[in-house]
Amino acid sequence: MRPPGKTLKGKPPAHPGQWPDKGSPGSQHRGAQAVVERLDLAHADRPVIDKRASQFELRVGILLWPGFPLLSLAGLCDGLRHAADLGDASQQVRCAWNILGVPGDHITASCGVRVPVDKPFFSDDGYDYIAVIGGLLARINDANPRYAAFLRHADENNVPLIGICTGSFVLAKLGLLADHTPCIHPFHVEDWQSSYPNLPFHTNTHYAMSPKRITCAGGTSIVELVSELVHTHCGADRAAKVVHQMTVKAAPAVTQVARRHALGYDSQDREILRRAVVLMEKNIATPLEIGGIAQQVSCSVRQLERVFLAETGLNPSTYYRHARLQFARWLLTTTDRPIFSIAFESGFADASHFIRQFQLRYGVAPGRMRKDIQAQQRDPSNHA
Repeated sequence: MRPPGKTLKGKPPAHPGQWPDKGSPGSQHRGAQAVVERLDLAHADRPVIDKRASQFELRVGILLWPGFPLLSLAGLCDGLRHAADLGDASQQVRCAWNILGVPGDHITASCGVRVPVDKPFFSDDGYDYIAVIGGLLARINDANPRYAAFLRHADENNVPLIGICTGSFVLAKLGLLADHTPCIHPFHVEDWQSSYPNLPFHTNTHYAMSPKRITCAGGTSIVELVSELVHTHCGADRAAKVVHQMTVKAAPAVTQVARRHALGYDSQDREILRRAVVLMEKNIATPLEIGGIAQQVSCSVRQLERVFLAETGLNPSTYYRHARLQFARWLLTTTDRPIFSIAFESGFADASHFIRQFQLRYGVAPGRMRKDIQAQQRDPSNHA
């Protein structure tokens, strides 16, 4: 394990193919591979953490309607998979997901692939969301009636519901879209207007959110939605990994560059942010200096500060500290490691400094938080 609390100074060491350069396609490919390899190796020296169901930061139960689009299911599961574990180990450590339904059943996707149910309804797993991936509209009435009953049960128990693709049609049919204006794929606008002429809708967003409902147009929009859910429940570092692993940055054409200048924005800022966040995630236990990060993402410290303030509302140092504290909070609530060990693994030179920063961030000392969580696990009825 790397020495705790150590800060790297000066120019970062050379790393062949560290970031995609602007040279030949071969050099760009090698650079992209290097990014993925660093993600795969991130925190590889950490011991495996024993997990319990209570450790999950984000849990999603998934209902599939007959003729569902496989891309929506794959996008949802793969986004959660990348956020759930370190590197590419793909274990359900920080996130969990299950296909819910009647045991032994298989649901057939619109492309013909059959997906089995892996957990029965009402298994009482404390899901944060129940997501319904709608299918072909001609088959909306073909689902087992127990699916509708389960969605109503989840709603009665205040579990937020997500309608993906034509899942919004399913929720509307069941009367479960009150106070929510859904996001509808442009392909289904006429279907929606025909079926629900009095219900408003959006078509110009990837997803729509309200307190108890989320709807997503489907297609590649699922990547946007999953990254938002992961950001909310698991933190910006996990969301950055989802976006990095599930998107491919196209080489900009001359017309794209001209359009950016004409409209007054530059997507390079997002690229700088993404690369900086990936570096921060990789170096939790051994924090980098902000100047070193700026060098590695090929910008000045001033530019890096401007990008972080514009995109996150925080300067890079504060953002980095919050990410380390969030990782510490996860270790605190999911392992039995002593406070001083968690402090070192989160990049703090000593436990007292860590405790002060933790209390400033979360309003409670780490030891007190752990005791409260342990008490709640022993007696859930005490949870306010």
